[in-house]
Amino acid sequence: MTKLEELDKRSREVFRHLVDTYVETGEPVGSKSLSGRLSMSLSPATIRNVMAELEMAGLLYAPHTSAGRLPTEAGLRLFVHGLLEIGDLAKNEQKELERRCKASGKDLSNVLEDATQALCGLSRCAGIVLAPKSEAILKHIEFVNLSPGRVLVVLITEDGLVENRIIEIPGGIPSSNLIEAGNYLNYRLAGKTLTEAKAQILGEREEKKSQLDLLSSKVVEEGLAIWAGKGTSTSLIIRGQSNLLQDVRHMEELNRIRMLFEALDAQEELLELLDASIAADGVQIFIGSESSLFQLSGCSLIVSPYSGDNGRIVGAIGVIGPARLNYSRIIPLVDYTAKLISKRIG
Repeated sequence: MTKLEELDKRSREVFRHLVDTYVETGEPVGSKSLSGRLSMSLSPATIRNVMAELEMAGLLYAPHTSAGRLPTEAGLRLFVHGLLEIGDLAKNEQKELERRCKASGKDLSNVLEDATQALCGLSRCAGIVLAPKSEAILKHIEFVNLSPGRVLVVLITEDGLVENRIIEIPGGIPSSNLIEAGNYLNYRLAGKTLTEAKAQILGEREEKKSQLDLLSSKVVEEGLAIWAGKGTSTSLIIRGQSNLLQDVRHMEELNRIRMLFEALDAQEELLELLDASIAADGVQIFIGSESSLFQLSGCSLIVSPYSGDNGRIVGAIGVIGPARLNYSRIIPLVDYTAKLISKRIG
């Protein structure tokens, strides 16, 4: 891979302005259009020679029979990590982000939701956020008899999450046992995490201190067992996927975006990528095949971690967009949003 120090001043100048023009237009860039942008005086013939050298170095390529050139993924990475001049976030964008996050109050889910919506709106990309891993705390639980041997468990956590699951229990349990089991949990276990609740139930059974009879205890145990072990979970929010379709010009590009949507629906690869970014410091940039998630779609991910009340990194927020992103604007936009979230939840 070509390194920045291997390019002379003239090559850097041509390459930087070519990528800038490509980011603005999305079209192949020719020597004539570049000659008017360069700070140094170069003829179109000289610019074509430089572009040919950059193509041989793997930084540019010619799409089809076009006379213009486009940056390769390697070229974009070299530009972003070596030549990019990152600008300051506009004051109006800062105020819009601050307004949206402040209006959310202190509820974490609302802060993350509004920050993601604001970010995808300002960036015109898909906004993503990885919420902190946390243990759900019980607020209310209820058992509803469906049919012999089948009970619906309705569980509500303090952060407003509602889950409904069906469990199998011994047949013949009367409704009074279900009511008793729900009352016991709501009285004794409200305010505890699911792990703590299950441990207490099992401990009381072993020590024969439980006020429940055998059938009611069975309902309680089965109901908690569904979530125990899953109490620590990661919430992934994705908003604004339709923004990825705005700049599609060809059917081939549309097919690549469709493949990306399928990958985002699966979420596993994106979660792995975001988990990795949490372990890093500052804004992380993944372009195209740097990640298997974007290998086929040719998209990019810009993501930054945010911290909680103890200064420990707990999540990440960012955007997914085409490789032809205005990186100088999007990078500070993502970075500022992450810092706002850290400030709100800290």
